[in-house]
Amino acid sequence: MTRIRTRLLLLAATLVLWLPAGAQLHRGARTIVRGGMLEKPDSLRPRRDSLELAKIIQQFDSVATADYLADSAAVAALRTDDRRYLDSVALAHFDVARLGIDTTTKPRVFKKGWLMSDSMSLSKVCWLSTVLPGYGQIYNKQYWKLPILYGLVGTGLGLYIHENKTYKPLKRQYESYTDVSASRTPELDALQSQMIRSNTRRQAYLGITIASYIYFIGDAAVSYKTNDVSDVKKATTLACIFPGAGQIYNKSYWKVPFVVGGFASMIYCIDWNNRGYQRFKKAYNLLSDYEHNPDKYPDGPTDEFHGRYSASFIRNLRNNYRRNRDLCIIISGALYVLQIVDAHVDAHLKDYDVSDDLSMNIEPLIDYTYIPTLGGNRPVFGFNLSLKF
Repeated sequence: MTRIRTRLLLLAATLVLWLPAGAQLHRGARTIVRGGMLEKPDSLRPRRDSLELAKIIQQFDSVATADYLADSAAVAALRTDDRRYLDSVALAHFDVARLGIDTTTKPRVFKKGWLMSDSMSLSKVCWLSTVLPGYGQIYNKQYWKLPILYGLVGTGLGLYIHENKTYKPLKRQYESYTDVSASRTPELDALQSQMIRSNTRRQAYLGITIASYIYFIGDAAVSYKTNDVSDVKKATTLACIFPGAGQIYNKSYWKVPFVVGGFASMIYCIDWNNRGYQRFKKAYNLLSDYEHNPDKYPDGPTDEFHGRYSASFIRNLRNNYRRNRDLCIIISGALYVLQIVDAHVDAHLKDYDVSDDLSMNIEPLIDYTYIPTLGGNRPVFGFNLSLKF
């Protein structure tokens, strides 16, 4: 029996060595054997699933694209007013409780356009008021000011045109007398007095017209409240419109006499030097013509000074008056720019916070500085000065 058992064990060992490698594996607890073969996983299943998913997505995209094109065509067919109405309805139904919107009041409709836009800047309103008198009052909805504006400007302009028709013939008659001879005669004096009175009335009417025109441009700037423009821009704009208006807007009344007085002085100096220039220019022309053509004047020079002064002397006086006139014009331009800058800076300083805490603090200071010549650090004594303003 022992020998038979030994032989059986050797035969079993030989069979085990001759079996395939796969048959030597032991089956686990979850291994399922069907028909004597192990079940293998399907390696093509993920690919088939991805193809099915791509096909579903393609079908969904085709349906969504068709719906989107239909909606786009419907939206494009709407008129602008219809779209605006739909937008307002959508806004009205958008969670008004969460946003805290008061639905009892009507939403403000903003006007858009080149002339009556609600977002128009102050500068544009003033420029349009300059070209179109009364535009600023219409933009600010102050229609009751329009009759006053047109009444003052129209009346002043009409009186100026009427007086100018009277002044022009008198001036031509006066120039015809003085071009021949500047000798004073009773007829010339009477003509000159009449011309001066007519010119004074003419300038007064013109001044009323220009003052009314400028005033209503400034009124449009002061009444402008659409975009809550800053006081700095208003003050600067008013200073550009009329000298001294920016100082009045900033309530710096003590500066107004200096600005107005400076401009009044410059205007007077310009007029005075211009009259002197015209006077000596005419005298020089008459005297120069006499020196070149003495045969035309048998009674001697016909200029204002009757030859008492030479032509070069009168020419120098003419040039001096012209130079002074031009210098006064330049000074007036500089004064105009200076008062604009003053109004702009003063408006900024109105909101400048100047603290009442003005203090000075002095503290002792001890520091150490390296000195190469001494080969080490040496103490430095001093003070710290701090100013607070």
